[in-house]
This record gives sequence, C-alpha cells and structure tokens, in this order.
Amino acid sequence: MATSTAAPSQDELTKAAALSVFDNAGKEVTFGSLFRDQKTVVVFIRHFFCGQCQKYVMHLASVRKDALEKAGVRLVVIGCGDWQPIKSYCETTGFSYAMYADPARALYTTFGLVQNLERTPAGQAKRSYLGQSFLSNVLKSIWDGPLKKPQYIGKQGNISQLGGDFIFGPGEACSYASRMRHTEDHVEVADLMKEAGVEYP
Repeated sequence: MATSTAAPSQDELTKAAALSVFDNAGKEVTFGSLFRDQKTVVVFIRHFFCGQCQKYVMHLASVRKDALEKAGVRLVVIGCGDWQPIKSYCETTGFSYAMYADPARALYTTFGLVQNLERTPAGQAKRSYLGQSFLSNVLKSIWDGPLKKPQYIGKQGNISQLGGDFIFGPGEACSYASRMRHTEDHVEVADLMKEAGVEYP
C-alpha cells in the first residue's frame, strides 16, 4: 500500500500509461497520451455527484490559461464514473480544461487510491475549498446531482472512491503525488500549482 505522498513506481507508471480513459464524447484515449509530451497536472476526483469535489474543480477552473501556457503545463481532471456526465459537470463547475472518465477505476487502483467515506479528522483544519458546512455540501451534491440530472444516476461512479492529485510527465514520470486520505482531502489549488510551477491566482 503506497503512502499518501509516494510517487508511483516505474512499473505502475508504465502500466497506467497503457490504460484507457474516455473523453466527454465517449472517445477512448490512452492515459499516457495525456502527459507524453508535457508536464500535466492530473486531478482524480471522487464520483461526479460529489459536492466537495465540485467545489474543488471550481477552484481549479480559476487557474488561468495563460499561466498554464507560460509554464508549459496541462491541466486534466479524471472522474471514476461513466463519461456521459462530463459535459454537465464542466457546465456546473465552469471547468473548461480537459476532463476524462475512468469507469473501471483501473487508474485509481493502479495508483493506490483508497475507498472510504471519512471526513476531515477532528482537530485538523479543513481545506479552504470546502467553504460551506458539511450539510450544505451534501444538499448541494443532491441538488446538482440526482435531482437536477436524474439521467446520470448510476453513472456517477463509486461514492466511496477517493481521488488524488498528481503531476506527471513529460513521459512516464511523476514529480508529485498526493492521495486523498478522506473525502475532503484534495491539495489546495495554490499549493498544487506551485508544485507544477504555474502562477496562481
């Protein structure tokens, strides 16, 4: 079992690079093609109905395109559900960069991303992207998810699957890894962009 910040092994990177993800039209692409030629920040979110991850992706959406281009960095989000909710998810979050789906969760398994429904431990500061109360986030998840988009029920992905934040490339290399330990544990966007050499905000 990998520690939360251990970089994937070379074998894991090679295996992952050959796995497939799906874009917002259902087109299959290899994961390795996303970072073959440039440094790429890859954020693995939880299920597509997760309100906490939606708030995080809203923060990611504020990363400036010119800052990414200046740093030569690409920004990608991957969810563990089917590809059909992607367009709606991007509309909800204002995210205009690339988003893909890994419905088999093969990448999640390869990179040691765990499953649980735990929240921020008592006594530990909550991540700034969370904003509202837990109940508000739950209600928003229900409204923006199954109530507003009932056609995606069953396509959102495993609700207990956690994600993580990585920097890959160019080529089969990983310079940063942070696996979520609970449902509110994405790396602060400012810290992630600093690791990637991207000016933010």
